[in-house]
Amino acid sequence: MTAKKCIIIHGCPSDAEKAMNPETRTYDKHWIPWIKKQLIAKNIKVETPLMPSPWQPDYEKFKSEFEKYSVDKNTILVGHSCGCAFLVRWLGETKRKIFKLILVAPWKIPDKDDKFRKRFYTYPIDETIKERVKEIVMFTADNEKDDGKESLKIFHKALGGEIIELKGRGHYTLDDMRTEEFPELIEVILR
Repeated sequence: MTAKKCIIIHGCPSDAEKAMNPETRTYDKHWIPWIKKQLIAKNIKVETPLMPSPWQPDYEKFKSEFEKYSVDKNTILVGHSCGCAFLVRWLGETKRKIFKLILVAPWKIPDKDDKFRKRFYTYPIDETIKERVKEIVMFTADNEKDDGKESLKIFHKALGGEIIELKGRGHYTLDDMRTEEFPELIEVILR
């Protein structure tokens, strides 16, 4: 059975100025529009909420935006970078059952001088999430940054699940991937 609903949470840009302009911002782009188009073509409902001020991520603000969308046992949640940290914290707090959790380039290590990211990333992972999610998959790359690889280890140690490491994808941004297409993610969502 394939879920009929997918919610994708984007990552957090470092630069507020660039991020505010819909023409130049990238955090809600990369592979997200391509994935959305592919899934809609397969009659899967896709939501891609814009999180408030993601360059200064705030869990409570993200939560209030995210909870405008319905999440149930047939939902697939996909996070990119800091979007992964948000989803894992939210699932731990709410004890919600979902169909699949897919973490793309998950991140959990704050920059030491960033008070917003320190608050956003510093929380204990609820290991019981794995009992409420049918499938957990984490994407990483052979050329991901060290903190990204360390973040993946933290999430995987707590949640288990499948790790898919692809070559040359970096942090799964358009700059690193050099394409918007991400067929491996479509495959995981649809299986």
